[in-house]
Amino acid sequence: MALTDEAIGRIKGMIVSGEIGPGDRLPNEADLGERLGLSRNSLREAVKALAVIRVLDVRRGDGTYVTSLAPDLLLESLSFVVDFHRDDTVLEFLQVRRILEPAATAMAARRMGHAEVAVLRDLARGPADASVDGLVAADLEFHRQIAAGSGNAVLCSLIDGLSGPTTRARIWRGRTQQGANRRTREQHLAIVDAIANRQPDLARSWAAVHVAGVEEWLRRAL
Repeated sequence: MALTDEAIGRIKGMIVSGEIGPGDRLPNEADLGERLGLSRNSLREAVKALAVIRVLDVRRGDGTYVTSLAPDLLLESLSFVVDFHRDDTVLEFLQVRRILEPAATAMAARRMGHAEVAVLRDLARGPADASVDGLVAADLEFHRQIAAGSGNAVLCSLIDGLSGPTTRARIWRGRTQQGANRRTREQHLAIVDAIANRQPDLARSWAAVHVAGVEEWLRRAL
């Protein structure tokens, strides 16, 4: 494993230094092994590991390429980790959301256009059928649109990856807490108004209140 870790570090160094960049093809295995002073086995294992986390793209019969290294691509591995969460860690995911989402909402208030805000307002009002599952789906999309509106791809990918584990808690709250869906709608609309009026501090505050409300309810429920 130590030799594989060393090989991973060497390839990473080539990318970080700019020796190879997004879309570039790696030298063939023999040449790369000789250049880096690595055995073919350790190099092969390193390439497999870097392909799993989407840093490299192995194309059979063509070679191995550096991917685009786009944040959403590299952060896909986060969803793999998130999928193994336990119910007792949902609060921790909500705590991270409470840190990230207010910042994203404030950024969105500085840059979202009228058309984007209109879409956000429709989502805030919720679907016509008003079922809990429909409301939660609209809720997830509402938060995703705000994260995208921040203009920060890394932040957007992180928030999107963290949303999954809290979905069940949102549905549970909607079905068991009286007035939860009404409060969610009111808070969503308050967030939209703050974004539409270019009030980042107010948008940040409403987002913090909104996420903290779910977190506090779940803390009591557990």
